[in-house]
Amino acid sequence: MASYIWKPIEPLSDEDREIDLASMHSLYDSWRAFKNRLQDSSEGSFRDFNQRLVRRLSVETGILERLYDLDRGTTEALIATGFVEEIVSRSSTDIEPSRLIDILRDQEAAIQLVIDCIAKNRPLTKSVIHELHVIITGHQETTIAIDQFGKQFEISLLKGKFKEHPNNPKRPDGATHEYCPPVHVESEMDNLLNWLNEYGSEDPIIVSAWFHHRFTQIHPYQDGNGRLARTLTTLVLLRAQLLPLVIDRDLRIEYISALELADANNLSSLASLFARLERSAILQALSIDADAEIYEQKNLTSAVIAGLADKFGKRRLAKYTELREVNNVAIKLRSKARYSLQEAFTELKNVISGIAEADIFVGEGGQDKGNSHWYKYELIASANETGKFINFSEDHYFVKATIRANRERLVFITSFHHIGRELSGIMEVTAFATLESFEDSDDRQSVKENFFVCSLEPFVITNKTNADDVIAAFTRWVDTALAVAVKEYGDRL
Repeated sequence: MASYIWKPIEPLSDEDREIDLASMHSLYDSWRAFKNRLQDSSEGSFRDFNQRLVRRLSVETGILERLYDLDRGTTEALIATGFVEEIVSRSSTDIEPSRLIDILRDQEAAIQLVIDCIAKNRPLTKSVIHELHVIITGHQETTIAIDQFGKQFEISLLKGKFKEHPNNPKRPDGATHEYCPPVHVESEMDNLLNWLNEYGSEDPIIVSAWFHHRFTQIHPYQDGNGRLARTLTTLVLLRAQLLPLVIDRDLRIEYISALELADANNLSSLASLFARLERSAILQALSIDADAEIYEQKNLTSAVIAGLADKFGKRRLAKYTELREVNNVAIKLRSKARYSLQEAFTELKNVISGIAEADIFVGEGGQDKGNSHWYKYELIASANETGKFINFSEDHYFVKATIRANRERLVFITSFHHIGRELSGIMEVTAFATLESFEDSDDRQSVKENFFVCSLEPFVITNKTNADDVIAAFTRWVDTALAVAVKEYGDRL
């Protein structure tokens, strides 16, 4: 039963600097160039995309600390629409929805202050960190302290002030993790900030991992340190013109293990985790259809706000009937998707005809076609990767488009399905594809398949969405997803 004994924090070492993140360096440059172009051409679209990351970080950071739990469907709805209490059902979380929203708004406000500090070139000081702590713990009045005998007792939480009592937690095996004693916090924080100011030319991912770990070693406040560490990590990354880093609930074990390895002077695992998450965020940002994102968000937000006025006082059946109006929106967009795919696959067939004979097929599917059960396996597999829950007890629709030339076939699916364990009136549209290679053997023909997701971001519709209003944005979304599939198919021909 080994305990972790506190020791003063150390600066970035030569070994830390040698952590191999070479694959990230060109990505930094590509992202910064794209970000500059995006800000020049459409500042609002970048702000909208970034806000979604901020909301996701605001949700996930509290789940990591086990302040609350929240199901995936509601998580996605809150990220898409903003922190609106009426979206949260009592069964979707383990605390009162009103308290959940208060905590989420506190965490979002702290990140917004970080963004404001970057915009105004405000230096990171202890005063700023105190201010962030006050915001993050805005709706938390008490916490737990531990006396010299290891006994826990409840105390008032000092907001914006460094701790006055030890906060050394006991692990499940009985070992103690010793953080910085209160008497040394002030000097340790001075060292942390002074060293950070010297690392402007270092790799930002390595610096962010170093800073994150050293802050958690100090654990300067009685409570809120984990949330504050992730918020400050966002500040370090934004200063380097990168994106907020979201540590998802599913990464909790990996994240804690990486911090423990850093305790043993091995920062590599934490830096690699941060690099992977930043890479994923950058690739999504590079592929975003900015205009469609803005238009979609305005529609979704307006739909939710309009829906709230009529929600109260209705009988359950009437409420469900209204929420299921989203199915009619899906059916209208399904027709548009079929038309767009018919045009695109016909064009693709004409291009391929110069080298091979090609056959195409485009058709619709769903409850009204008797085949709504198709592609459930693929959808569940892709949903598991993104942490979403697809509600197959409600209607599911899709468009299937295929093209075959010689032994290679592309199957492209656009799927419309409900999100959330309860009927919410919100559906997402996703796109995925399968590449099939037909091979002849002595006694039969075999098929090798390669499945992949084509839509980096889903298209979201609600029961209040006017299909005519979103046709243009939806068409661009389909085109972007199809381009991913066609490129993969072209590489196979």
